[in-house]
Amino acid sequence: MSTTPAHVAVSKYRWIVLFACWASFTLTSIDRSTWGPASVFVGEGLGVPLASLGAFATAYYIGYVISNAVGGVLSDAIGSRRTLTASLFGAGVLMVVFGSTSSAAVGIAVQALVGLFAGADYAAGIRLITSWFRPNELGLVMGVFLTATSIGLGIANAVVPSLIAWHSWETSYHLFGAISIGFSVVLFFVLKPGPLGAPPVVRNSSTRRRFLPDFSLILRNRNLLVVSVAGFGGFWGVYGFVTWANALMIKGHHIPSKTAGLVIVIFSIMAAVSKPLLGFIADKFFPRRRKLLIIVLLGVYGLGLVAFGSLGTTASFFWVGALLGLVAYAATTLMVALVPTLVPATVTGTAAGATNAFWQLGSTIVPVVVGAVFAGTGSFLAAFSTLAAGPLVGMLLMFGISEPRRGTPSTPRAAALVDGKQ
Repeated sequence: MSTTPAHVAVSKYRWIVLFACWASFTLTSIDRSTWGPASVFVGEGLGVPLASLGAFATAYYIGYVISNAVGGVLSDAIGSRRTLTASLFGAGVLMVVFGSTSSAAVGIAVQALVGLFAGADYAAGIRLITSWFRPNELGLVMGVFLTATSIGLGIANAVVPSLIAWHSWETSYHLFGAISIGFSVVLFFVLKPGPLGAPPVVRNSSTRRRFLPDFSLILRNRNLLVVSVAGFGGFWGVYGFVTWANALMIKGHHIPSKTAGLVIVIFSIMAAVSKPLLGFIADKFFPRRRKLLIIVLLGVYGLGLVAFGSLGTTASFFWVGALLGLVAYAATTLMVALVPTLVPATVTGTAAGATNAFWQLGSTIVPVVVGAVFAGTGSFLAAFSTLAAGPLVGMLLMFGISEPRRGTPSTPRAAALVDGKQ
């Protein structure tokens, strides 16, 4: 019996799926963010100098980027439920292991493995969500899903310092690792794929089972490739700001560190609010024109970064920082929602993982580039203009995207929705 989009729309279970994917993503975000408040204490415990602590974060993100790409393929090949629960379970186990290590070398290796497991739940969560929600609903639900990164960051910074003061840095890793393990077991028995998704393993023309998804559906998809490069520019601007804004305000304008930190807090709060808010607006008023809204948001963010680099008063940093928070993550959230509509359902996980892995390269490279620009010029404006180049180039690239329209579906999922059947 086929399932119509109307049936999917009234299914209450789909909200359980969204919550479960969001909670899993929040936990892996907490696992990742625990390093920030714990890093100094980890260094003291393992005898690692402050200047060398970056090796742990670098190791994690190497594993994380690889995991995004591989996790997407696994989601399409063996199923999103298995991939998501294995991701959370593995990350939890390795968090516990890291909290028990006494060697810096082993700790760095374990951090790489934590990242290698943790990154897979992003694509798996998107594949599960898109199997239950229609394309014209993805703006809101992806906005909700992606609040996990902001909330995970907040929880880690609120809880970990207290755990360290109460007992030790090891306790925070043991606690969040154990929670991740327990929740992954629950999700394994609770989650199931929805009627709008494709089966995890497809048959080829000779009816033999194919383990891997058809990568040609990704590599030949011009729209997806353009979104990948545009998203790289978006992430360049977003994570470059998060990484450098605090230090640049302190060094470039001699703003007190607490004041600079408060600017970033305002930015983060606005970002958390904007993800579901702008997603809802996109679903309501731009259901088949997300491209237009993304172009506007990227343009405003890029110009806002240039304006931020030109500011001279403390009050103006707060106002422009709030505006940047409102538009920064909204643009990347709508890109995440756009990706599943550009590909067949059989490669949703692969597309989500591959694009996010490429986008994360932008957040990996930009800190080094911006640091070099500021060191070479000493110019606050030059540093933020470098940041602005990413979203502004992304804005221009988005003009080349062709979105699926009613009556001319470009993917099996779109066709199913137009025909009223799956």
